[in-house]
Amino acid sequence: MTTHQSDHLEAGPEVRLSRRGLVGALAAGAAASAVTPALAEETAVVAEATAADYARDPTRWGSAEVAALFPGFKHLDIRTKGAVIRVRHGGSGPPLLLLHGNSQNLATWYGVAARLAERYHVVLADLRGYGDSSLPDPGPNHINYSSGVLAEDMFEVMESLGHRQFFLAGHDRGARVSHRMCLDQPDRIMKVCILDVLPAYYVWTNINIKSALNSWHWLFLAQPEPFPDTMISAVPAEWFLKGRGYDRQLPKIVFDDYVRCFTNKTILGACRHYRANATIDFEIDTAEKDRKIATPLLILWGT
Repeated sequence: MTTHQSDHLEAGPEVRLSRRGLVGALAAGAAASAVTPALAEETAVVAEATAADYARDPTRWGSAEVAALFPGFKHLDIRTKGAVIRVRHGGSGPPLLLLHGNSQNLATWYGVAARLAERYHVVLADLRGYGDSSLPDPGPNHINYSSGVLAEDMFEVMESLGHRQFFLAGHDRGARVSHRMCLDQPDRIMKVCILDVLPAYYVWTNINIKSALNSWHWLFLAQPEPFPDTMISAVPAEWFLKGRGYDRQLPKIVFDDYVRCFTNKTILGACRHYRANATIDFEIDTAEKDRKIATPLLILWGT
């Protein structure tokens, strides 16, 4: 997992967070849970990668080198009511869902997934529009990219893997979805770890010159289609992602997987996320700005 500038306008006081600290924090409540993993329901699984698929179709499934970072994990496409979600899952113990941030995919958890799998059934998912998940139509007022709809995807993924209740951690965009999951169905989240975000209502109503300059993409990506997605698509994926600093933060094989997934589809998907964040999500968050998370909660900041 890497931290980055995607949502830095939200970051207040910074606290250094090591991977060891994250593993330890997420592991805190594992022993108390009696939930056990189950196999995915056959009706929900659209496809599952084999070792041969990495050589035969690396554009779709990625490389064998990336797969090796997730030993023993299954690599699936799972259909929800509104999307097809790419998932890696493995390990044993209580279920733990990890959700990535903007411009990323599930490979962002390469540094902690295998270690967490020693104590958890770890589920890594690409949010709709990102990574190898599908790109549904936006719907009226960008509703199909609202945090609530993305949350429904994740509840359905976990249900298909046999988990009614589970632990949850989300970073950046994934943390926004995690926040909404705790508000919408708190009975299903046993504990949650929120990484690197503040509520969107607070962020949008407290923008200043420093935050706007540091996180220009919030305002840029939210512009109407097709302006920002066309401009981003006009430059090489590697050039854009290096400009965001990913090449300095990631092993080359993970950076290369980010490049593989940085396509016209995921560029448009990211823009739809930010358009939803500035429209329907802001409307919902404004109406519910005084609601608090009741789930046992840990909030962490990366540098």
